[in-house]
Amino acid sequence: MSDLRSLPSVDRLAAGLDVAHPVAVAAARAVIDERRAELRAGASGDVDLLARARERVARIERRSPRRVLNATGVIVHTNLGRAPLAEAAHAAVARVARGYSDLEWDVERGERGSRHDHVAGLLCELTGAEAAMAVNNCAAAVLLAAAALAGPERELVVSRGQLVEIGGGFRVPDVVVQAGARLVEVGTTNRTRRADYERAIGPATGAILRAHPSNFRQLGFVQEVEIEELCELGVPVIDDVGSGNLAEDLPALADEPPVRRSVAAGAALVCFSGDKLLGGPQAGVLVGRAEAVAAARAHPLARALRLDKLSLAALEATLALYRDPERARREVPVLAMLTADEPQLRARADRLAQDAGEVEEGSAKVGGGALPLLELPGPVVAVDGPPDALAARLRLGDPPLVGRIERGRLLLDPRTLADDEVEPAAAALRAALATG
Repeated sequence: MSDLRSLPSVDRLAAGLDVAHPVAVAAARAVIDERRAELRAGASGDVDLLARARERVARIERRSPRRVLNATGVIVHTNLGRAPLAEAAHAAVARVARGYSDLEWDVERGERGSRHDHVAGLLCELTGAEAAMAVNNCAAAVLLAAAALAGPERELVVSRGQLVEIGGGFRVPDVVVQAGARLVEVGTTNRTRRADYERAIGPATGAILRAHPSNFRQLGFVQEVEIEELCELGVPVIDDVGSGNLAEDLPALADEPPVRRSVAAGAALVCFSGDKLLGGPQAGVLVGRAEAVAAARAHPLARALRLDKLSLAALEATLALYRDPERARREVPVLAMLTADEPQLRARADRLAQDAGEVEEGSAKVGGGALPLLELPGPVVAVDGPPDALAARLRLGDPPLVGRIERGRLLLDPRTLADDEVEPAAAALRAALATG
């Protein structure tokens, strides 16, 4: 009880902190509550509460989300924010963020415009679509497409083999039914034929949904109907192609469905992500036939799912890079990581190791639910020592450095580090080893 009575008041402890009063009070109260719980649990000994409070202040004032150095080897890492943006996208966001913009203003006519117009022209140019728009993620794009084309109480035909679960436990059928459409499942888990769709189509059919199984692959006794055949069945087709493959000439992306193929096949709406293989900000893109995009734009959900000005600026800048495929490979970080060559990766690995680890062969992953079977071979840095403890020290650095633990060792993969991140990562590794 005497230890409890000796705890300082919140105001007294806060007075020793050279920060704004609300922050000081919050930190002081948290530290005192923490120490009171420790004492009641039987703890003893002196504790520097002021030092604890200062650490608490540092945590309170630390900006979030924070920059993280990604050495996991997972290129599109959902937990780490998916695709890093190109420099052109950084500049576009900064430019628009400085003041007002023509987000929904037609400066030539002096009247209200549409925010969708900022990216629609580029999307049509790059995909061959008649019309286009963007919303805040791919699940939203699919939801809007289903609502606009299938609508309440109409039927949406889908193969059982495509009723997939995506990250975070969200399932495609759960997302789609929020549009009010009735799902009609056809085929079996592993085999769906054209005749299955033909039998299901009737007067109540609003659309066919084709969903790319982004995060898994079926092998063996399997069959599915290609997009060209689906578009011959006489009803609108919504094609969710997932990751947004606009760089279809890259060998690494050969197993990802190209957006242009679905548009050319005649899909009413093709949905894909902006922040996966496309390498832009979080966004969901819809491209396709003019009347289908018009229906999506006019639907009430379009306002609830719309993109903000910063994301639109980043998306427009990223799409503009794709006008020159070679420039896109160099400047879109996701594409640069996919195509990084052995000498480039080896040089990064050697700089990262610098007497702090051994360079050996490993493999990276695309991540983000894309190309789950693809292995990207390349050098990694294997660090000796207790991997869990070392990984924890690296995570607590500023900025945090995140690797992966494999076969009982901590591995740092240079493929997912930019050139200007290698030296900070090497310094973080040496500091963590020195304090171990």
